Formats: sequence, structure tokens, C-alpha cells
Amino acid sequence: MKYVGLQTQITRNNQLSVLLLIAFPAILLGMLWVFLATINYFSNGTYNQYGEMQNFMEPEVVSMNFTHAAPFVIGGVGVWFAIAYFYNTAMVKRATGARTLLRRENPRVYNIVENLTMSCGMDMPMINVIDDPQLNAFASGIDKKSYTVTVTTGLLNLLDDNELAGVIGHELTHIRNRDTRLLITSIVFVGILATLSSIVWQMFQRNLFYGSMNRNRNGKNGLGIVAILGIGAVICFIGYFFTMLTRFAISRKREYMADAGGAELCGDPLALASALRKISRDPGLQNVGRDDVAQLFIIHPQSFAEGISSFFSGLFATHPDTKKRIAILEQF
Repeated sequence: MKYVGLQTQITRNNQLSVLLLIAFPAILLGMLWVFLATINYFSNGTYNQYGEMQNFMEPEVVSMNFTHAAPFVIGGVGVWFAIAYFYNTAMVKRATGARTLLRRENPRVYNIVENLTMSCGMDMPMINVIDDPQLNAFASGIDKKSYTVTVTTGLLNLLDDNELAGVIGHELTHIRNRDTRLLITSIVFVGILATLSSIVWQMFQRNLFYGSMNRNRNGKNGLGIVAILGIGAVICFIGYFFTMLTRFAISRKREYMADAGGAELCGDPLALASALRKISRDPGLQNVGRDDVAQLFIIHPQSFAEGISSFFSGLFATHPDTKKRIAILEQF
């Protein structure tokens, strides 16, 4: 299987990374403006001749409030992104329970990684291991200092050398293609909006409960703040939904490309196909329940999505069907 289009894939991923860096602040600022405009609209109203309330918006007031609030929003996101940018390796290690694998612990893995990196002329990445009987592997990082290949002990124990070389070659190809940079950027941005949505939703629930109590005790309408938070919750949900659409930018073709690159590096497409078949029987990580981190895995564990979330998981899936990947590899 000949691996082609490396430079094209790198260029595409670099462009998408820049697009995400531009699009995410734009989405966030758009949410802020809609929130301020909605609050302004519902806080202003007059009765017409028929006694009906007619609301209206004051564009100049909305613009002024937006101008005052926007720098704080951008500044907060900038600080958050900077922290994630410089500490993404530590964050991924903490989320997955990974630790650095020393050469003396497993020289077999180091020899395979070194041979593969020398064959394609790339720098040696860091190697991490997760003490987990389940089978998976992933690459992470955004630059040469942070590029990392992580494997589970279950994977090391079950795969033979050729199969392990195919898996590691797959992950090295993700690094060469800059897939990991795009994925980490996406994870950070979706995580920011998920956190904001969660905070607003919790505030909405808390104020709904206490607002109801205060209204019952004092006979006053205590739903003003609840209404505002409710509007914020809806807008956050819409914004989060749109950031989920960024998963469409993370094309499923990247996995086919990484399979092709891994097969070329290890020189045995059937070995990688065999490895994928074994991994598909028990993929995942026991202590990891974060779907955003699971985007990095060589096979996405379907156990993360149940019920209606399974439908959305399939709709926004970042991995193609494993059987299709195996079938393509077995053609060569």
C-alpha cells in the first residue's frame, strides 16, 4: 500500500487549525452579542393602543455593552487556550492516566519506534504507557517538544512485533500529518464551550430552584435572573452544537491516511489489519470517559455513547467504521 498525499494532508490540517483559531472566537463573540441583544430586547417594551406589549431592541446600547464585554471574553479565552497550548501533554496524561515509559522497562517498544522514525526521517517522539488491560493507542502533541505516542499495557501484551509496528506507524503518521495539532486545538475549543455551557446550566438550575422559593415566600417575581440564565443556557447550547460541527472538519479520511502511512512504515498492511481486528474486540480505557479525548484513540470506543447520544456520536464521528478500514488494508 503506497502512502501518498503527505504534504497535502499537512497543508490541509495547518489551514484547518488556523481556521479553528479564527472561527472559535467569532462563534463566541457571536454568542455574546446575541445574548446581550436578547436581554436588551426583552427588557424594553411598551404597550400599544390595544394593550399589547411590544418589545424593541436598542442597537446602540447593545453595541456599547458588547464593546465593553468583548475584550474580557477574548482575554479569558486567550489565557485558557495558552494554558492548554503549553500544558496539553500534561493534561492528556492526567486525563488518561498515562506515564512515561522508560527504555529499560520495555526496550521492545523503543526499538520499534526508533526504527520507524529513522525510516521516515522524523524526530523521536516521547513514549507513554497506560496500565490498562484494554487495547488502544494514540498520538498527541502540537510540536516536536510535545509529540507523544501512548500505548496501553494490554496492547503491548497482545500484539506481536509486526502488529505493534503497524499501530505505532499509524500513530507516527498522525504526527507527521499534523493531525494531532488539529485534534488538540479542537479538543481545547470544544472543552471551553462545554465548560461554559455547564456553568450556565448549573446556575440556571440553582436559580430556578431558589427563585421559585423566593417568589413563594415574598410574593415577588423572582424569575428575572432565571430568565436571563435560561437565555444564556440556550445560547451556550447552540454555540456548543456549532463547535461540535468542527468535527466535520476533522475528516474521517485522516484515519484512512494514517492506516496507509502505518502500513507503509511497517511494510505489512496485513499486520496492521490484524492489529485493528484485535483492538476492536476490546477498545477503550477503563478510567477514561471523555469523548473528546477518545478522538485521539486509534479506535473510538462506542461505549462512550449510549441511547440518543449514540446517534449524535455517529453523526459527528471522527473515526470511520473499523471493518471498512480492515477491508481496505486486506486488499493489499
